[in-house]
Amino acid sequence: MSPLTTCRCRGWPDLHPEGISMLRIGIDVGGTFTDVTALDAATGRFYIHKLPSTTDDQSVAVAEGVRAVLRQADADPGEVGYLGHGTTVATNTVLESNGALTALVTTAGLRDILEIGRQQRPDLYDMDADKAPSLVPRSLVHAVVERMSAEGKVLTPLDEDDIAAAVDRVRAAEPEAVAVCFLHSYRNGDHELEVADRLRAALPEVYVCASAEVAPVFREFERFSTTVVNAYVGPKINRYMSRLAERIRATGVLVEPRVIGSSGGMMSLDSVSRYPVTTLLSGPSAGVVAASQVAGQAGFGNLITFDMGGTSTDVCLVRDGRALVSSQRRINQRPVRTPSLDIHTVGAGGGSIARVDPGGALEVGPSSAGSQPGPAAYGRGGVQPTVTDANVLRGRLNPEYILGGALAVDYAAAERAVDSVARAMGADRPVAARGIGRIAAVNMAGAVRKVSVEAGEDPRGYVLVAFGGAGPLHAVEVAREVGMSTVLVPPNPGTLCALGLLVTDIRTEFAKAVLEEADERNPDKLNEALHEVHESARGWLTSEAPPGADTKITGEAKMRYARQNFELSVPLPQRVIDAARFDSDAVAEIMAAFHEQHAKSYGFAHRDARVQIVEVQLTAAAAVDKPELPAIAEGSESGEALIGRRRVDFDETGPVDTPVYDRAGLRAGTVLPGPAIVEQLDTTTVITPDATARVDRYGNLVIEVEQR
Repeated sequence: MSPLTTCRCRGWPDLHPEGISMLRIGIDVGGTFTDVTALDAATGRFYIHKLPSTTDDQSVAVAEGVRAVLRQADADPGEVGYLGHGTTVATNTVLESNGALTALVTTAGLRDILEIGRQQRPDLYDMDADKAPSLVPRSLVHAVVERMSAEGKVLTPLDEDDIAAAVDRVRAAEPEAVAVCFLHSYRNGDHELEVADRLRAALPEVYVCASAEVAPVFREFERFSTTVVNAYVGPKINRYMSRLAERIRATGVLVEPRVIGSSGGMMSLDSVSRYPVTTLLSGPSAGVVAASQVAGQAGFGNLITFDMGGTSTDVCLVRDGRALVSSQRRINQRPVRTPSLDIHTVGAGGGSIARVDPGGALEVGPSSAGSQPGPAAYGRGGVQPTVTDANVLRGRLNPEYILGGALAVDYAAAERAVDSVARAMGADRPVAARGIGRIAAVNMAGAVRKVSVEAGEDPRGYVLVAFGGAGPLHAVEVAREVGMSTVLVPPNPGTLCALGLLVTDIRTEFAKAVLEEADERNPDKLNEALHEVHESARGWLTSEAPPGADTKITGEAKMRYARQNFELSVPLPQRVIDAARFDSDAVAEIMAAFHEQHAKSYGFAHRDARVQIVEVQLTAAAAVDKPELPAIAEGSESGEALIGRRRVDFDETGPVDTPVYDRAGLRAGTVLPGPAIVEQLDTTTVITPDATARVDRYGNLVIEVEQR
């Protein structure tokens, strides 16, 4: 496999192997805040810091956060043995359409594949809805005369003069990135790789990637789209990784940062620079990993993660401790064919802006006030009404300060902002503030239904794990909305994603198209594909896994009946993966498993029909030490934690005199009947009048919600 263009992230001193030093740091960058969590491995003590994100260059806040927790821990930078990072650079680049000027080199006759797509309307019932424009203008799509058959045989060889002409056309357009995507390259990528190498040699400053490197999978449009997105975000990711490396070096930290990918595995900066498309859900995946760890330790295996930040809310279903994984996602209407945790995102966060539409209806989100200027209550010049402003006026958020006093609340500014909505509604201020909160809760409940009810799962059998800076503020009402009876709020919910970066294994996925019949008598073709992808997985572990790490390769086969459109995933027997070889018994075993999976998914199985293996996917992983959350002191009384009382507005009861507790003072076994407010540095938890919270031995708030 030819190397992709990489960032200049080399040169980390080999002075401090991972795992030896005592301090482990995780940094998660969100749209509003950057969260930092450090763990002293010797004492088990956590250090937490939260600061506004620097949207122009996320690495600025990352470096500031590292310095802040080092000061808290009174530690030397050389004591840091691990640094994990979750970033939204790739996601924001696609959502904001500000990526690189990208060219596409493709097989003659396929110039319009990105424009044609799947001919599906974005909204079935909106006749005026437009598809997202192609990331590559048609003028930058260049054709090369070549052709591979569906079996990977050369039908039309490459022509030297034609390649040279294509390179000249690309050079003349002066793109920042080039994607190379040829017909049937998932079966034979030789032509793609040759042209990609020629482009790299001729245009050394241009980011070049080929689909045979990025997504060697079946289905042309999805493969082309994935490779183009990879190229589109590649230059910006490369620049960011280089800046990140420089800023971390400047702090004195001696270890290279690792970045979490969309599927919940950590990767080196070099790996991210080669395959930036794998980080499109970088930040949210860290939260799912951490929530699974915390909930599992508390005794809950089936959960729905509920991560509400300042800009958006991410939800994911976790069954038996394992988050569901999707092999394809759509980012801003564009399909991306790379494994990722099955996270659903809605534009509802603390900074979501409220407005009244021309018909007089109140709307909340998806636009957000972000971190600059932020909600009006932050006192940074924001004037538009947000969910945070409504929570301040309703007493759900401290009306004087947040972030433990680090940020003073501008109550008058929040009043002015919400008044603008109230006047447009023809209502008073309390009604407008209550309406903003109610609509936000309904929007988020819709996201929970998306990953549960619409996927055939009953949310009533799951626990809602609430985190993010705003998740615990709204979790009880969202749970009630969807019929869930239990909410779990971890000890440090506002920075849980950063904690996830400390417990995430080093991991990535490799896929190879097969498109062969599952034949017990002749598994040679299957073994050829399995061997190729197994070599890639082993090579990646050799370069990425720390010395002495516990490594493992697992995998699955994507299978279907002949002439079906879509596939089902079937786990591969471990003996097959370890030997990188199918035998007749193994083929029969996965065929039987496929029939059972098909019957479970669709209610029937054609056990005599021909079965096709479309793709083999392997996951290479190196385990990291996962710290156990420390138990807290016991004590059933809540008096020591009581810090005051204030009037808090609830949907059903209106304003109620409500006790306010400092979470740091709560002890294991304490029971808090609603209504109650629990404040801490990184978030506020709202316990409604019809709910009761108890503190478990690990400091989690386990809230039981009374369903009406």
